[in-house]
Amino acid sequence: MNLPLNPPPTSSALDEETARAELYGLIATLFYAPPGEAMLGQLRVAATEAPAAGGFLEEPWRQLVAAARAQSTGQIAQEHDALFGGIGKPEVYLFASHHLSGFLNEKPLAALRTDLTQMGLSRDETLPETEDHVSYLCEVMRYLIAGDDVAVANLTRQSEFFARHLQPWLPALCDALQAHPSAQFYAALGGLLRAFTSVEAQGFDMLD
Repeated sequence: MNLPLNPPPTSSALDEETARAELYGLIATLFYAPPGEAMLGQLRVAATEAPAAGGFLEEPWRQLVAAARAQSTGQIAQEHDALFGGIGKPEVYLFASHHLSGFLNEKPLAALRTDLTQMGLSRDETLPETEDHVSYLCEVMRYLIAGDDVAVANLTRQSEFFARHLQPWLPALCDALQAHPSAQFYAALGGLLRAFTSVEAQGFDMLD
């Protein structure tokens, strides 16, 4: 099946699994393209308690909401383009292969494609980015949490996929974002991603 990149659904009463899936979806959407006025409007009026179970996420979530409120939609779009776009080498790479091997389209991407094929997942060919883009990986995690096919969408698959394809390199991405002098909104998103990654790792460790 193809995995689309769509804004996550919203709900007023989220259970823990739904909250996890929606947070992965939100992170995927914010990294993939500059967020539009409608999404930022929702973020700016969001409650600043933790978006998922666990107070550890509360402060990073508050900082992301504050960053969304402090900048205009245009400013955030400019920041996205300055960090991740442009011609040639981006300021910050959003691809696992770069962080793991130093190059794009290397062995980590081939290993990822093998695992995706085994799970019956494939990239939408209309999307320009390769499967090791952080947004695509977060979308895969969202599917493994919220998908209907329990043979694929289950905790074991989540833990294995997270440990192989997200945990080894997301801290380096967060470091790059939080250290970059031009990053404000995306530094805050990096802080939320770091905290969420830590919570996820602890949760999966409890399964062992």
